[in-house]
This record gives sequence, C-alpha cells and structure tokens, in this order.
Amino acid sequence: MASSSLCSVCGQVDSWRHALIECAMSRCVWALADPTVVEHISLTTEPSAKQWLFSMINSMKHEEFTRMVVIMWAIWHARRKFIHEEIHQSPLATHQFVERFVHDMGVAQPVTKKEGTVARMSKRAPRWSPPPEGVCKINADGAVAKVSNKGALGVVCRSHEGLYLGASVLVFDGVTHPGCLEALACREAIALVMDLQVREVMVASDCLEVIQGIQGKSLGQYSHILQEIQAMSRLRGGVSFCHEQRNLNEEAHKLARLGTTLHTGRHVWFDTPPVGLNLPVNIVSVE
Repeated sequence: MASSSLCSVCGQVDSWRHALIECAMSRCVWALADPTVVEHISLTTEPSAKQWLFSMINSMKHEEFTRMVVIMWAIWHARRKFIHEEIHQSPLATHQFVERFVHDMGVAQPVTKKEGTVARMSKRAPRWSPPPEGVCKINADGAVAKVSNKGALGVVCRSHEGLYLGASVLVFDGVTHPGCLEALACREAIALVMDLQVREVMVASDCLEVIQGIQGKSLGQYSHILQEIQAMSRLRGGVSFCHEQRNLNEEAHKLARLGTTLHTGRHVWFDTPPVGLNLPVNIVSVE
C-alpha cells in the first residue's frame, strides 16, 4: 500500500494515467512506440480507467490495442522493479521486451487470409463512413504541436455521396490540452455548418468522452465548451453527433496536424480542399 499520493518515480501527483502514460519514466517508453497510437491515447482523457479502456477498444485496431496493453503491462512491471527493488530498466530494454513478447505470442500480427475475396476486402478498409442519405457529415479532430506551445483542430465536411463541401482549421497559442481541443473541434464543426448553410449534418469525432458529454451523459472537465455546443446545436437545429473509430477520422486528423504548422487564427477552404493533404473531391470514388 502506497504511503503517499505522489509518484515514487517523479514526485508528481499519482494516478493510473500518470503511472502508465504521463510519468517521465512512462513517456520515455512511449517515445519508442508508434507516434499515431501515442497521440491517440494522449487525446483520450476519460478519467475512469475502465471507460478509457472501453474507448480504446472501440477506437483502435486489434493489433494496436494489444500492443498498447502489453506496453502498459511492461511499464507497470518496470515501475515495480524501480520502486520496490531499486532496479532501473532502460526505456529501450522495456521496448525490446515488448517487441519480443508480441512477436513470440503472435497476438498483434495482422491476420492474413488466403481467400482472395477476404484479402482484397481487408486491403480496401474504408477511411470514411457515409451518413444517411440527405445528411452531410463533418469529421472533427484536434492535434497538439510537437515542437511549440500550440494546439489546432481540423474539420472536413462532405455530402452523403462523399463530395467535398468545405473544411476549416482553428489554431490556438497556449491551448494544448487534448480533450479541450477535441471539444473545440466539435464547436468549430457547427461554425462550418453555419458557413456552408447545409440543412442536416452529422458531426463525427473519435473522442468518445467529448461525444458522450455533448449527448448529455457526462459533461466532464470541459463543461463550458460542451454546454456551448449544446446551445449552438439547439439554436441551429439539424445537428447530431456520433463517435467513430480513429481510422475513419483520418482526414480531420491530417488537417489538424497541418493546423499546428499554420499561424494562429481560423483558416477556411470552400469548394477546393487544402493543398498538400491529398484530400479527394469525391472520397467515395477513391475507396
């Protein structure tokens, strides 16, 4: 039983999230993992460990989720060794253990099928899920700059047929909280709806915590932003929100990453997609 609420490794306030993700010791291990996975788990700020895991299961591929769990297990083991036995294991040694374990077990290897039809289907995994007929869809995501104190969000709007209608980016100096950026992205989606003057729209985000908050299940720590989104949605009408897996939110994620390289403020692209991101005019035709 711990005698203090502080982390025995770095001295910060301890919690399951701090120990496995945010502690300096843990971050050194995550630095050797897939950066897209690391960014995703950092952006999902659900305070409950149980709900956080459910969110990861719903938003990650099987092999990504399995590797993430093994990394967390290895980090926990390395922390126990350091705290109770004063044995320090380098981040590289922990990373190499994870790679050997995953390889030996074979649980995180992509499943290959000999059947031609199944194999072809797996290669053509969709990167966009269409909304109901007559409804437009906006994908929203947030991102934190890697080398500066800056945050950005990106939203992309398409018709139910996959036709590009518009996109926008909002860049902030000093706003780097992942969950806050995800919530602001959903707010920006409504702003783009008003710009485009579309009737019915579905806003999709890969942040389950924010979507649940907007739907009134739990406002959480960004309650002021979520309440503003709820008020804007009621005033505007015809706006719904849904949670999607990360692989279906690729365009918004790329746009948010681009935003971290732009100057502070709002950037909007009507009719023509932003240059440099390879966003198709009709996404359905390239699936």
